[in-house]
Amino acid sequence: MKIKALGSQGIQASAIGLGCMGMSEFYGEQNETESIRTIVRAHDLGVSFFDTADMYGPYTNEILVGKAIRSFRKEITIATKFGIVRDPSNPKARGVNGRPEYVKSSCEGSLKRLNVEAIDLYYLHRKDPDTPIEETVGAMSQLVKEGKVRGIGLSEVNVETLRKAHATFPLTALQTEYSLWSRDPEDGILEACKELGIAFVAYSPLGRGFLTGQIKKFEDLSTGDFRKTSPRFQGENFDKNLALVNEVSSIAKEKGCTPSQLALAWVMAQEDFIFPIPGTKRIKYLEENVQTADISLSARELVQIEKVFPKNAVSGSRYSEAGMKSLNQ
Repeated sequence: MKIKALGSQGIQASAIGLGCMGMSEFYGEQNETESIRTIVRAHDLGVSFFDTADMYGPYTNEILVGKAIRSFRKEITIATKFGIVRDPSNPKARGVNGRPEYVKSSCEGSLKRLNVEAIDLYYLHRKDPDTPIEETVGAMSQLVKEGKVRGIGLSEVNVETLRKAHATFPLTALQTEYSLWSRDPEDGILEACKELGIAFVAYSPLGRGFLTGQIKKFEDLSTGDFRKTSPRFQGENFDKNLALVNEVSSIAKEKGCTPSQLALAWVMAQEDFIFPIPGTKRIKYLEENVQTADISLSARELVQIEKVFPKNAVSGSRYSEAGMKSLNQ
């Protein structure tokens, strides 16, 4: 697995990371033992970049990741996020908080749950519309000065916010959804990251599993799977998006790889400063994703993929109407 610079602050990470969210919530049943084995196997395969957040669970995903990485903590880059506020007694409720005092208390909580002395990459999960980004980032920069955090980042912000934040304190990374079916970052964000020397971390690079070709009908989604409420998995949207995935699957078959590997290779082919973090809780799919590091796409193949799956071809928004309001702040 290739290890490369994550941004311009001296942090290193594997070219493909592991998103750990689904190990604790959102994608059906959980199995902590299996998830820990998957994280350990990822490390064995050369993955050194692991992503979590305090809101996953809430809180339980950081605890799980902390258990799994204990024996190889010094060999990896651990990223976590704060800013989306949840109450374990009412987990469906959501809030956003970027106030300086909350930045500090959230970091202390994450350090304790992860059982680490410092967090390698600490993100603001969503911008707080009631707190200037300069204030939030200023508080995050203090964590760096105190040695509790090595680098800081943002998630799902617009170019203006990105520039304001970076001018306040150098950002290591920006994390935003990016895949064949979520290409909003191409509208200025990727260009800004490249200009400013900020790594781009692509979450859900497999379209929340849709691009794997494994989901054939709505009923394939298990009870408790949040995708059942996602617009892209609903009614006509599902059928239209499945047709796009079938086209990708045909190209993958021709190339001799899986649809997942083709979709992930496409993300990696866009820019060298992009780090995809496909999420999985199963070793089988982890190994499949990691093998993508050895797959390259030719210019002809990239044109072919673009032809069958052009930008804005996907049907439906990424999140519900309420969820979309927190993006691109």
